[in-house]
Order: sequence, then structure tokens, then C-alpha cells
Amino acid sequence: MVLHLLPERPEPRPEGAGPRAGFVVGKAVGNSVVRHRVTRRLRAVVRDELHRLPDSADLVVRARPEAADAPSERLRADLVAGLSRVLDPGVRSR
Repeated sequence: MVLHLLPERPEPRPEGAGPRAGFVVGKAVGNSVVRHRVTRRLRAVVRDELHRLPDSADLVVRARPEAADAPSERLRADLVAGLSRVLDPGVRSR
């Protein structure tokens, strides 16, 4: 997966709105059934990690074709590692 983070939105949001997440799951991932399944699994994984983001943040998660066959534990591990990289510039990727 590929993560894109916008730490602060340009437009104001209502108080207590919290961070937002969006998903991009293209046709390269699979047919409609597969893409929707991947989106549901990513949504569940991201929901558990949104607390790490500032309230004003927007996160876009782009699924790569490998996500179609990856177990949820792998998606979670990749998300946690990716968030650590984008939230802490001192963390280097392997």
C-alpha cells in the first residue's frame, strides 16, 4: 500500500471532527468484488490506527495489487509501518 498524508487540511472543519481517511483501490487490484473486499479490510485496519493522526489530518490509502491476497494482519503491519514513516521523518524505510 501507498500512504499519502496531509497533516493539516486547508479548510476548517467542525470542532471534534477528527482525522479523515480515504481509499483508492483501482482495477489493478481485481474485479469489483475483490476491490470492495480490499476496501472493507483496509477500512477496518485504518479505523484502529486513526488515533495516531492529528485531528486535522487527511490520509489517503492506495492499495496495490498485492493487497488482494494479503491477510488482514499483513495489511495492518504495513499500515503501522507506513504511518510510522510518514508521522516520524526520522524513521527510515528498509
